[in-house]
Amino acid sequence: MLIDSTPIARTTGQAHGATRGSSSSIHSIAAQGDGGGKPECRSLRALLTGGLLLPLLALLVACARPADEAALRDTVAGMQAAVEARDAGRLLEAVAEDFAGPEGMDREGLRRYVTLLLLRRQRVGVVLGPVAVDIHGDRAAARFDALVTGADGLLPRSAEVLRVETVWRREGGEWRLVAADWSQPAGGH
Repeated sequence: MLIDSTPIARTTGQAHGATRGSSSSIHSIAAQGDGGGKPECRSLRALLTGGLLLPLLALLVACARPADEAALRDTVAGMQAAVEARDAGRLLEAVAEDFAGPEGMDREGLRRYVTLLLLRRQRVGVVLGPVAVDIHGDRAAARFDALVTGADGLLPRSAEVLRVETVWRREGGEWRLVAADWSQPAGGH
């Protein structure tokens, strides 16, 4: 175990070798044997083997999910950054070959759409709302609102709020966008 039975000094004077009176010791849990001795050790062993083991295993299994979710969120953020950097090629790196978008749009149609968007304005800004992620094995869905702005100078000339729903597939450890749909939220203009 990590704890040994070295005496611990109680005062600064005792720490420098001037030990007087009694000093306390921390005893190793392993020194107690196979649960023999103090009842606290048997209780601790029961907690470690029964009471904590299952929640610990559940936590370890659950840790895989946040890593997948974080990777997907990073991919969405990377696509946002690619649009703002006016880099359609980098945006398409995360798009699957069999992509399907609104009104029959395929991957090439998405490339043309993004290129046109970037040609219309000198600057394009994308602000994402909270991203809701739902992962099921190698498939995932991500939903969010996006404020897309376009500017030729300092001030935005156009702004549009879109409700975006996406479907993702894990390919070789990377998340690829396989489907997306975007529309103005109800009540939007």
